[in-house]
Amino acid sequence: MIDADILKAWHDHLALGRRRSAHTVRAYVATAQRLLIVLEGPHDWAQLGALDVTALRTQLAARRAAGIGNVSAARELSALKAFVAFARSEAGLPPGAPRVRGPRVKKGLPRPVTPDDAVNLAQAVADDAAEPWIAARDMAVLLLLYGAGLRIGEALALTAAILPPGDSMVITGKGGRQRLVALLPVVREAVARYANLCPWPLARDQPLFRGAKGGPLAAGLIRRAMARARVVLGLPASATPHALRHSFATHLLSAGADLRSLQELLGHASLSSTQIYTRVDAARLLDVYRTAHPRA
Repeated sequence: MIDADILKAWHDHLALGRRRSAHTVRAYVATAQRLLIVLEGPHDWAQLGALDVTALRTQLAARRAAGIGNVSAARELSALKAFVAFARSEAGLPPGAPRVRGPRVKKGLPRPVTPDDAVNLAQAVADDAAEPWIAARDMAVLLLLYGAGLRIGEALALTAAILPPGDSMVITGKGGRQRLVALLPVVREAVARYANLCPWPLARDQPLFRGAKGGPLAAGLIRRAMARARVVLGLPASATPHALRHSFATHLLSAGADLRSLQELLGHASLSSTQIYTRVDAARLLDVYRTAHPRA
């Protein structure tokens, strides 16, 4: 087989068979491509499926020598093992992949912002916009992140079919998983205001959020706008669009939401992904204790 055929099969397996995100597909295909460049051709599924621990360690060592850190190395190894497992299935070999231990990655806690800072960030971004409709757009996007717990990619993937916004909507998240999210009145009003001001036709099958020239809004524009706003407000670099989603989860948990409900609202595949927010809330309570307790 030629490399292009192998990479296309791998791409289609990830995108269509496993329904991975576009970002994950790009990263995993790039990892496979780097491996194919290093290996002597011609390549076939049996050859790739027979790769052993030494081959994967050698490839990973080369990437580490290129300067990637522990987190990137761990992702690279996961992609390599997945690719070998896929090759084995394509070659009709027994399932499995080489057992290679990856670098240890310390999981950091998400760093939410306070409710006031979340609102102030959205307002500062809107105040910095060049036109009223862009201000309304940015406000609507950021309120969807904080008020409904959406990922920025989920917000920007919305189409105008959600108009007029109701009390809830169905979101398709990672892995194609769907979930029902509630929309607070302030979020609904922000989305409706943007739709009324937007100068571009909002067909039901077209992106809801538009760039200045009418194309789909790019996530980078929102990230850069937030970066400017956090400097104005004196907030740390951790105050990113994704931090608003973390804040949504942390504030709900602080208000008494149970983990199962929070898992559904966030669209997590497993409860273990949601349990990290119990540690976030505990950290916040300890900060309050240390600051306020007379004997802390």
